[in-house]
Amino acid sequence: MTILEKIAENAQKHPRRPAYYYEKPAGGGYKGDGEIPCHKARSISWGDLDEQSGRLAYYLDKSLGTRTPVVVYGHKDPLMLVCFLACVKSGRAYCPIDVSVPSKRVDAVIREVQPEVIMATEELSLSYQQILFAEDIHKIIETAAGAAARERAVAAQDVFYIIFTSGSTGVPKGVQITRDCLDHFIEWGLTLGSLLETEEGEGCVFLNQAPFSFDLSVMDLYLSLYSGGTIWALDRKIQGNMRELLASLKRSRAAVWVSTPSFAEVCLSDPSFGEAVLPDLRTFLFCGETLANRTAQRLLEAFPRAEVVNTYGPTESTVAVTGVTVTRELAGEVNPLPVGKARKGTWIFIMDEEGNLLPEGESGEIVIAGDTVSAGYWNAPERTGQSFGSMEIEGRAYRFYRTGDRGYQKGEQLFYCGRMDLQIKLHGYRMELEDIEQNIMKLPGIRRAAVLPVRRGGQVRSLSAFVAAEEMPKDAFAESQRLREALRRFLPDYMIPKKFVFLESLPLTVNGKVDRRVLGGDIL
Repeated sequence: MTILEKIAENAQKHPRRPAYYYEKPAGGGYKGDGEIPCHKARSISWGDLDEQSGRLAYYLDKSLGTRTPVVVYGHKDPLMLVCFLACVKSGRAYCPIDVSVPSKRVDAVIREVQPEVIMATEELSLSYQQILFAEDIHKIIETAAGAAARERAVAAQDVFYIIFTSGSTGVPKGVQITRDCLDHFIEWGLTLGSLLETEEGEGCVFLNQAPFSFDLSVMDLYLSLYSGGTIWALDRKIQGNMRELLASLKRSRAAVWVSTPSFAEVCLSDPSFGEAVLPDLRTFLFCGETLANRTAQRLLEAFPRAEVVNTYGPTESTVAVTGVTVTRELAGEVNPLPVGKARKGTWIFIMDEEGNLLPEGESGEIVIAGDTVSAGYWNAPERTGQSFGSMEIEGRAYRFYRTGDRGYQKGEQLFYCGRMDLQIKLHGYRMELEDIEQNIMKLPGIRRAAVLPVRRGGQVRSLSAFVAAEEMPKDAFAESQRLREALRRFLPDYMIPKKFVFLESLPLTVNGKVDRRVLGGDIL
């Protein structure tokens, strides 16, 4: 059964069950003491979600001339989910953009997509041909004359969503995921851990930590929507206030936790984080970055009845393609932890620079082939050709993706060893260092820039930028602050370097490239 068919079925079975719940800080801010004054709870039932998205889909189908993807802008409001489903019910892909994305980057994404319409659930200062804001969308839903016909919905090979990731040229690239890729992912995702394969898992609460513009959110959104559950979405401001975060977690009664390992580590910093906060929690699903052994051990101690599942996969292969349940024995004996066994319908190959298969245990580039590999990058055939291709496996042609990740295999288990190029993950967010460098060099007075990751304990903890300025600053601290503030126009906070080092010139290799090894000697 496809995801859209399953959503319709769940809405008929449980029309009054909450499908999505979101607590938004009142006033959008904090008091001076850091406390969130109160919350505005927003939720939507299964019946309303299906009906409202159908009505909005009807409007899109009747009023838009093309099936161009629709940009949906906002932060976790239930109306965003209505918009997502309305797009695909009307045969259009959606492209989510979170409010945390800087305006310059929002502009870049919109220029790439060229949508016929933008739907915004939050304030958006942008001059565009057609923007539907929340009040417009609600009015359309109230007055729509019908619901979109099922045959108008996205077909198996149609693009379901486009998520933009960091690009080495300073321009983000849009990963296209088709409906069949998503359906195949969901079928496998519901086998991760044991909870979702039991009656106890039906209708349970899924925790949503990641913003919708980060593909990790696909894991909680669509596993919950398929299984008839309730999504409990954590506002980004609540995530930044430990007392309010723990209180929200306790109210959630979440059974399935989906996040990056770093977010779990933040929660573990509070000694009260455990079964007293989340008594119903049975499954941790991790993706987006390396899961440390100690983190897994501490979670298993704090939640003795829960399972910890480690997964791996780039955005280009639909969230994740490998998974393993991390037991106490595994966490204590195998370091680093494996990222798991490939899902059915996926094949993992380890290759050298020439594309030759490497023997078991030898590290090389991870290449993924299978039925969840992306259709390529939006409106970028050259980029697509560089990273994607087709190969025949068991008598059938499958797409493959060269991940640029380094890893090795032992038996059926894949081990991830980091990036082969300058792409890294920090706090679960994938980014390319050249992207940050290109944006630093946009700033006045900057000639060259090189950004390096600072690693501790085998993980990237922060970023340092080495800058060749036209004039050496008299006050390096003040200049660093100025650059950080200027970069906020182009980059989200997690991509802004923590440290700036000013040099008259950057060291070069014989090929004329910045010698990162020389720069990194002082900080790595």
